[in-house]
Amino acid sequence: MFTKKNETSDTSAATSAAKPSSSTSTPAKPSGSASSTSAATASKPKPAPSTLSSDLTVTGNLVTSGDIQIEGTVEGDIRAHLLTVGEGATVKGECVADDVVVNGRVVGCVRGLKVRLTASARVEGDIIHKTIAIESGAHFEGSVKREDDPLVNKKKSS
Repeated sequence: MFTKKNETSDTSAATSAAKPSSSTSTPAKPSGSASSTSAATASKPKPAPSTLSSDLTVTGNLVTSGDIQIEGTVEGDIRAHLLTVGEGATVKGECVADDVVVNGRVVGCVRGLKVRLTASARVEGDIIHKTIAIESGAHFEGSVKREDDPLVNKKKSS
């Protein structure tokens, strides 16, 4: 899979390859340590979303600070940054995320800053949102409520 272009001995190639990269990166740091630190933070690649394939069934809650794409079945609550429910997927539980895109079936409450139901979506439950988009053809049975902060689960006091 990987090929080595230099045909010199392995020890000298490894040593010479290591030395230029460290000496090349050293002068770059002093020129602007504050900007290089923020550039290093900003240049971190965003991790790929976690994907649950169509042949997978999960019983239990899922919690991530990243993105998750569901293609299989989840019986439990999901909390994520971006939640995408695939066309053949089924979620039975509460879905809470900054952005929620439903292409498949959700039975339970959906809470999100941005909630989008595509034409293939089937939702049975309440939707609490800041902004919502429901495409023509989506099936929805429940109530819709707009809140400024829908991610906070407000409990009624007795």
